Amino acid sequence: MAKLASGADLQLFDTLDSTSLEAKRRIEAGENGPRWIVALKQTAGYGRRGRGWEQRAGDFAGTLFFKPDSEKETLGQVSFIVSLALAAAFDEIIPQEKTRLKWPNDVLVEGGKCAGILLENLGAHLAIGVGVNMVTAPEGMPYKTARLIDHATDLPDPPDFAACLDEHFWRVYQIWREQGFEPVRQQWLARAASVFEEITVRLPNEELKGVFAGLDETGALVLRSAAGKRTIAAGEVFFAASKKES
Repeated sequence: MAKLASGADLQLFDTLDSTSLEAKRRIEAGENGPRWIVALKQTAGYGRRGRGWEQRAGDFAGTLFFKPDSEKETLGQVSFIVSLALAAAFDEIIPQEKTRLKWPNDVLVEGGKCAGILLENLGAHLAIGVGVNMVTAPEGMPYKTARLIDHATDLPDPPDFAACLDEHFWRVYQIWREQGFEPVRQQWLARAASVFEEITVRLPNEELKGVFAGLDETGALVLRSAAGKRTIAAGEVFFAASKKES
């Protein structure tokens, strides 16, 4: 087991069912973290809403778990911190202009989904699952996908990428803890895709169209349309150009 500069542990597995499931098992066994669980291969990876996350050899799958010292109602904002950390880690691999962030928690490379984030509140603990398409991109998806190898000549191995991501995560996390969500919100918007452009937001019982006008002070999406302004805490976003979810 490795010790990262932040003090977090890094544990690498050849194969796991899921790094997030392993994190849950560790928490149930009484571990507090912070610890990264990284797997070279997952057999049952999953993402938001229980959707399967396909991972092949060379791709990144990792989960960080720890006990946050923040109010539970603000922990959803950690997804923006992770997005910014991923973007900063990508900047060390590919040109910065290629990476954009998509609400609520996807990282795009030239418009294709390259990374996803899963936040799970587990009692007093928070588990942050991260999946990155390093060398493969799923085919047949209802959205455009991307892989880092198409944009980089050299890729870090999973433990090195975890160390890089960990460094950037705690840097932004500290800003959030000391200064609140506003600087994180501003940094996220500076790298966001389709700000002030037309989008479609799919909710469980309706579909809304309008202009992506930014984020409110909690991280909810602000949508402006002829019907007025609406804030949306959770939903699926489609960009006008492709009408494809990413």
